[in-house]
Amino acid sequence: MPGRPELTSGTARVVTVSTSAAAGWAADRSGPVLVDGLRALGLHTPDPVVVADGDAVGRALRACLREDVDVVLLTGGTGLTADDTTPEQVLPLLGTLVPGIPEALRADGVRRGVATAVLSRGIAGVAGRTLVVTLPGSTGACRDALEVLGPLLPHVLRMLAGTTAHPHGRGEA
Repeated sequence: MPGRPELTSGTARVVTVSTSAAAGWAADRSGPVLVDGLRALGLHTPDPVVVADGDAVGRALRACLREDVDVVLLTGGTGLTADDTTPEQVLPLLGTLVPGIPEALRADGVRRGVATAVLSRGIAGVAGRTLVVTLPGSTGACRDALEVLGPLLPHVLRMLAGTTAHPHGRGEA
């Protein structure tokens, strides 16, 4: 991605949450967008895992966390319908919430003229040393999210690895 800091190493996983795609009734369109974007940023990212809404989301995230990856992006299941339970599946697995990320994603959507961006119930946080972010299931939202996340990821990954010094003396005891 032009103008974005590129990562020299790191691993990522993408989980697409879609009952219809998991059943083979529809194609996964948003997962490949995220995979391509993460690869362009320099993260080793295999093809997306596609799961149905519900408990399969939590199982898939646990599997990703056992792999000790740096970033997990989940796409889908953040809306308002009864089967949109991705945030509820992810939240119990997060040790630390990072509310600024989904706030920035929603604000970016509104700035782009997508009024419905405020309806996303996306969350972000850290599980162990892994950044986990839930995103809407649309390809446009995923492309836009990569533009927001791209500049953040190098610093976030250094922070989670414990290799970031605080600039200007901040954080020193």
